[in-house]
Amino acid sequence: MVTIADGERLPVRVELADVEGLEAAVSAFRSLDYRLGGESCRRALRAIGSWTVLLRNGTVPARLVRRLGRDLGDLYNLLAWTEFDTGRVAQARRHFAVAGELAAAADDGDLVANICYRTGRLNLHHLDTARAFAEFGRGQAVARRAGSRHAQAILHANQAWAHAMRGQAAPALTELGRAEDDFAAVTGPSPPWAAFFDANDLAAMCGTVHVELARSVDASHARAAISFLAGAVAGYGPEMARSRALTQILLALGHAMQNDLDEADRVVAEAIRTARSLRSARPKDRLASLETVVRDRLPEPDARQLLERVRSFRREPGPP
Repeated sequence: MVTIADGERLPVRVELADVEGLEAAVSAFRSLDYRLGGESCRRALRAIGSWTVLLRNGTVPARLVRRLGRDLGDLYNLLAWTEFDTGRVAQARRHFAVAGELAAAADDGDLVANICYRTGRLNLHHLDTARAFAEFGRGQAVARRAGSRHAQAILHANQAWAHAMRGQAAPALTELGRAEDDFAAVTGPSPPWAAFFDANDLAAMCGTVHVELARSVDASHARAAISFLAGAVAGYGPEMARSRALTQILLALGHAMQNDLDEADRVVAEAIRTARSLRSARPKDRLASLETVVRDRLPEPDARQLLERVRSFRREPGPP
């Protein structure tokens, strides 16, 4: 039973069609997020999140209770990701917390692990490796209990990234190897929240780890980074435009680390063309990091064209 504005009690019985409709909506908005960025669907997801009070307080047949809880957890997980993608950190954390509670209540370890991964990614984006490690570790424990090799692969890859950001080459490469082993052991279809992590995304993560090691440990890692990242960029289609733009920026950084500024500038130009089609704050954030590295490591006159291209784009108004 749900109370509406005039105080009348409104009976709501949740049917299979309601749950299927929620799943279809989340799937459609997830695709939109990948293709156009979080601002393309954030408000719609928030509206759906408010509407689902009817589902949470309605009469739910026993056979649908866990499925509904999982689907609501997935909804809030995606909503939190779109808040993160548009720079709304406090809102993202709040929605991730709700998502985690719903997923845990539904006893879906794979989804709980994914929420930990995404919360950790938010922390990595803001250079808080301590909190990122805590989330990745918690997610890893849940993923092992759930027997999800796919979730373990995602978490190992991101633990590798966190180690690389700290300049810890040996553990970074160890975690990357574990990610590759777990990914190779995956069988069967992936849940919708984890399906993005395929062979191409694993390659992108390998390149990401190596480009971070090139920054923090030894520039020689840039050669491996470029190989992985160039392959990943080529593998991302228009349905993964945001991933393509973010990976292109890392590829440009790899080229800059090898002092190939012409190629770095060319790749950045491509990344910016892609980013202009997105409603996402993260490409500009990642370009800020590239600008910092290039400015600190290379003579300004040599890198002037690349730096001016980045600065000009970052001055443009944000996503509408």
